[in-house]
Amino acid sequence: MMMKLSIAGAALLAGTALYAPQAQAQAKPALKAAAAADVDAHAKLVQEMVDSIFSFAEPGFQEFRTSDYITAILEKNGFKITRGVAGIPTAWTAEWGEGGPKIALGSDIDCLLGLSQYPGSPTITPMVVGAPGHGEGHNSGMPLIVAAAIAAKDVMIKNHIKGRLMIWPGVAEELLATKAYYVRAGLFKDVDASIFTHVSNDFGTAYGDLGQNGMVSVEYSFHGKTSHAAGAPWAGRSALDGVEVMDMAWNMRREHLPLTQRSHYVITNGGGQPNIVPGEAAVWYYFRERTFKSIADLYQTGNEISEAAAKATGTTVTRKVLGYAAPNFANKPLAEAAYLNIKAVGMPKWSADDQAFARAVQEANGLKIQPLKSDIGALSTPESRGVSQGGGSDDIGDIMWAVPTITIRYPSNVPSTIGHNVTAAIAMATPIAHKGAVAGAKAVAMTVLDMMTTPKLLAAAKTYFEDVQKKTDSYAPVLTAEDQPAIWLNEKLMREMRPQMEKYYYDPTKYASYLDQLGIAYPSGAKK
Repeated sequence: MMMKLSIAGAALLAGTALYAPQAQAQAKPALKAAAAADVDAHAKLVQEMVDSIFSFAEPGFQEFRTSDYITAILEKNGFKITRGVAGIPTAWTAEWGEGGPKIALGSDIDCLLGLSQYPGSPTITPMVVGAPGHGEGHNSGMPLIVAAAIAAKDVMIKNHIKGRLMIWPGVAEELLATKAYYVRAGLFKDVDASIFTHVSNDFGTAYGDLGQNGMVSVEYSFHGKTSHAAGAPWAGRSALDGVEVMDMAWNMRREHLPLTQRSHYVITNGGGQPNIVPGEAAVWYYFRERTFKSIADLYQTGNEISEAAAKATGTTVTRKVLGYAAPNFANKPLAEAAYLNIKAVGMPKWSADDQAFARAVQEANGLKIQPLKSDIGALSTPESRGVSQGGGSDDIGDIMWAVPTITIRYPSNVPSTIGHNVTAAIAMATPIAHKGAVAGAKAVAMTVLDMMTTPKLLAAAKTYFEDVQKKTDSYAPVLTAEDQPAIWLNEKLMREMRPQMEKYYYDPTKYASYLDQLGIAYPSGAKK
């Protein structure tokens, strides 16, 4: 698991390098080398955390075991924990240090519904049928952040560097339901800069408008009148009719909406049984668009259509916002500094078994055959990305509009796997996930040291934030004072599923890895 810096990496750290724009904004090479060695020393902890969080597999707002586990490790390493922040039971902050800059480090911890999967099995094989699973790889991000924070802290203590760290979890990111509330609660009010991480199959970062859509999540509840569906249907008013008219009208309206919009829905309550006219029914929408105004406009269109559907069916409708995500906009000076560190660390040294496993996953699931990446790509810029036609969302955008922020993508998954799909869970408790998280932790720790030791970098980041980013748009979420985090979501599901899942929890005191505990041979995926 040990990964030393390459000769080219050492040259970059020495400031001789190839990428000059922020070369003056670097910590000393010896500090960075010490941070990388510290991360390597914690590689076993990273593996245990990656595997443990994978085994807990907790969806949004139900990350209780995950949060208890992570905060216990941070507390043991000298961080002060504040639990239940922003009114969210599974949210917390972990703080260390005094004086100097304050840097926030975060990553998501929730998983997705219905994606339970045996890790290390190239074929789709649920551990618990119908249970949630880490089909987005969020189990690897917080282990990376913990290792990076410990490494940065150790180097800062040894070298008498002033500064503060604040670790925070992305709760219910798959619901896009918490980070706007973090910002509203003032969690980032005294933070100087922020680094976020997200799993990928590459290793890189980006700046500027990242081309993702912002989003509002809202549930529309229709209210009608029950009656005997055969004996006296005229006496009833179907709430389900209201839902269906809204959905049909929205689907007709799509043709006349901008190409950048994305919208989708699920019926969360369709009534009880066919012979009763449904008195209550509900539908849950995600409305996604590129700018704060266009998000608000799309949401207003949805509201108008819901009200028209209610009038058409003789029902009434109410709505509840369940989440919000701002468009993403990353900081250029921070991205340039982080990119130097990513280049210095380099991609993990994949073994023949790693490459064989990746190919087995792709072949077994009809995916494009691509080897695990060996090279670092170019820094992603607005020019290299081109004009966005819209797409997914990530509520890190809300924090990006509160403080200068970047996202570092780290290589813990297999190319060609599908996001929000069980194929993306297969590798997430294997050596591929472990090695990618260790590499990412080194880049994060090095970038933290850059921020702590070179005031020019934070000054440049703030200037870009104020004079460039804020000139493109203004932070304007649609949340009202009445809107609160939807902490009840997934509660019933986990009450039913957790007893079945607990027997699969990883025990690192007995087994070297989760694959060992499950009796899965790597890379074949065969049972031992």
